[in-house]
Amino acid sequence: MKILIKGMIETSLLDWDGKIVSTLYTPYCNFRCPYCQNAGLVLNPDQYETISFELISDFLLSHRNWIDGVCLTGGEPCFFEDLTEFLEKIRNLGMQIKLDTNGTFPEVLKRAIDMDLIDYIAMDIKAPLTFDAYKKSARIRSKELFDRVRESVNLIVNSGVDYEFRTTVVPTLHSPEDIVDIAREIEGARKYALQNFSNRETMDPEFQKIVPYKNEELQEIRKRALPYVQSCVVRGK
Repeated sequence: MKILIKGMIETSLLDWDGKIVSTLYTPYCNFRCPYCQNAGLVLNPDQYETISFELISDFLLSHRNWIDGVCLTGGEPCFFEDLTEFLEKIRNLGMQIKLDTNGTFPEVLKRAIDMDLIDYIAMDIKAPLTFDAYKKSARIRSKELFDRVRESVNLIVNSGVDYEFRTTVVPTLHSPEDIVDIAREIEGARKYALQNFSNRETMDPEFQKIVPYKNEELQEIRKRALPYVQSCVVRGK
């Protein structure tokens, strides 16, 4: 399948720490996280207009003195077989590239890394790195899919590309001990970001009833995770 862009935030200060980027959204995903904020992109992408590369490139070139780069997110960008060709076109515009991924396509990720097409990788870790935990948090059924996640963790750590791992922390799915377990499993990682769950829009409507952790609670969890990683930050309210 050829890559599709179904959403674009022309200017974002939130999607890449320290950078001003244009954020591009791809559709489709092989996870069904019940707390997903982009359920429309995953389940009903045809409701969104496809944005042409010409429109994207025109904007980026006309704002090259302002925009540092592009954040490609989703959905799952690595879902598309021509991802590297798309990244090459972005690179040829003189843009830095951040890629968001769930880690289930290590072969695609490796190809992009080997071609020097990524400046920063943000990989979501949905739960402690066990199949049972991922079945609950990402609602997957394939052990092979989970094994790819573990493969991507190792690939990213050893890639030489700057990166972060991140977890959206959801009460009922993630206890403080779960987050510490994740930090322990990625011990030595450069950066681990704890993102506060939002209940405004969720793939599973039942998750809109869940009250997010308070910021002070997340800060306490951060302190417990910090000994295992080089940096640990909290994002969101």
